[in-house]
Amino acid sequence: MNLKAEHLKPAVNKPILLFLSGIMWLCVGIMLNTFAIHWLIAYGRSLSLLFAGIGFVISLVIHHFGFLKIADKNLGRINNLNAKPCLFSFMSWKSYIIVAIMVSLGITLRHSTIPKQFLAIIYIGIGLALIFSSIRYFRALIAVIWKE
Repeated sequence: MNLKAEHLKPAVNKPILLFLSGIMWLCVGIMLNTFAIHWLIAYGRSLSLLFAGIGFVISLVIHHFGFLKIADKNLGRINNLNAKPCLFSFMSWKSYIIVAIMVSLGITLRHSTIPKQFLAIIYIGIGLALIFSSIRYFRALIAVIWKE
């Protein structure tokens, strides 16, 4: 990369990338759960608890068999970056494309005719799994900070 372009790169330390990754997963998880909670408030308490419980169980499966592997792979990629990586490298380019597809799918589902209480199950499942998996990034961040 030429000197002028290198000067314009928003370079940060790796702990910042770990923080950004964790906060991104956490905030998206909170957002998805907020949607789900608002949808479930309209239903009776027992039905809401049933749908939330199903979403919780699904979140454990998604967290364990899906998002933890993605988080670990992403942590490995961040650890292998040079000393001052670009601010936007907290996600791979492939991940940016996947996020765009997931956001589009989420908007499409929200505006579909699928009943919101059933969407709430999916949103809670994915949202809680994101929150649970964000802990992996924060643990890695704390380990890096304590090591320094």
